[in-house]
Amino acid sequence: MNKNVNMEDIVSLAKRRGFIYQGSEIFGGLSGTWDYGPLGVALKRNIMNLWWKMFVEGREDMYPVDSAILMNPKVWQASGHVDTFTDPLVECSNCKGRFRADKLDDPNKCPNCSKEGTFGEARQFNMMFKTNVGPVDDEASISYLRPETAQGIFINYKNVVDNFYPDLPFGIAQQGKAFRNEISPRDFVFRSREFEQMEIEYFIDPKDWEAEFEKWMSLCKEWFMALGLPEDSVHELEVPAEDRAHYSTRTIDFEFDFPIGREELMGLAYRTDFDLGNIQRSAGKSMDYIVKGSNERFVPHVIEPSFGVERALMAVLSTAYTEDEVNGDKRIVMKFPNHLAPVKYCVSPLLKNKPELVAKAREVYELLKKKHGAVMWDDNGNIGKRYRRQDEIGTPHCVVVDFETIESDGLVSVRNRDTTEQTRVSIEELIK
Repeated sequence: MNKNVNMEDIVSLAKRRGFIYQGSEIFGGLSGTWDYGPLGVALKRNIMNLWWKMFVEGREDMYPVDSAILMNPKVWQASGHVDTFTDPLVECSNCKGRFRADKLDDPNKCPNCSKEGTFGEARQFNMMFKTNVGPVDDEASISYLRPETAQGIFINYKNVVDNFYPDLPFGIAQQGKAFRNEISPRDFVFRSREFEQMEIEYFIDPKDWEAEFEKWMSLCKEWFMALGLPEDSVHELEVPAEDRAHYSTRTIDFEFDFPIGREELMGLAYRTDFDLGNIQRSAGKSMDYIVKGSNERFVPHVIEPSFGVERALMAVLSTAYTEDEVNGDKRIVMKFPNHLAPVKYCVSPLLKNKPELVAKAREVYELLKKKHGAVMWDDNGNIGKRYRRQDEIGTPHCVVVDFETIESDGLVSVRNRDTTEQTRVSIEELIK
């Protein structure tokens, strides 16, 4: 990993190469929102698909759900979000700027107008986005955009148990959008108002929680390896009791050395029976699990690994971004793991004004496209410029059809992104 990479370099490349754009940029943007371009969509989907394969499809104890973004407001009352999902807000009396009090570098100085002593008392600001359901705008119609995907899992726990009667321990998994009205969204996609989560609620017998927690710590580390993150850039923070969420008995924050500093990448929490207990009391319906073949029943406890898609993506971008030299020229290259790269192959004719080369290259492109899907055609500019463009995209292999291909050996030239070495390979070998 290039330890000297800065956020500006990554943001610039993300815009230049079609990974991530500012949301609503053409109208001046909207703070805390981001749009994903063609390559960003592919990279994000590859990360989410990898997670799905590892934690859902690859396990027999996991049950996926996809809950509604809009839910009965009683869900958020029962969970405590209506009363406690807040951040401390201060307002500058001079410029009227509003800021999150616990994130100010100088609690006595406004970062916007630089005036000192202009902040009043901090007040708690609820981060849930309010909306109204139906045609009448009144208190009875108030609902919220979900600030997390976890509650959508908890309210479907009983449905899954009744329908599938899984053995304990088992998990319910969900990927999806969440929304938080952040006071100060910042640091590119790291903290935004609209984002995606990948969350699991793993239901366990409370007597087994410590052993199950350790298993999930190991699984989280396997996930970081699968993302290609350097081991020495990931750190475990045992969250002290005074900093843990009120529902948590133990929490581990996995932090990463981002270009913005060491920040949280994901969290692992033991939530006890807090959520199911709240639902049981508020809805008046039993959340008991009856152990098969016995009369033993109890409300399961929960271990929650919570993964943020954007933070994983930002860690992958930060790790992949590399600057080096090739033949004395500076090169920017995104060294994605091959399974995450948004484009797997780029196919080019050596010269685009030679019909015989173009025709053969199109044939190779169509074969690779059918086999691998994520394949790009590029005949713009000379071959050196194409290589540099594909390096910045992060394409592992560039396939070039040249005169030798059609006149003698039938082989194509395949250039390796990381080493820049080129080898002659048969078309059959590429598509097998």
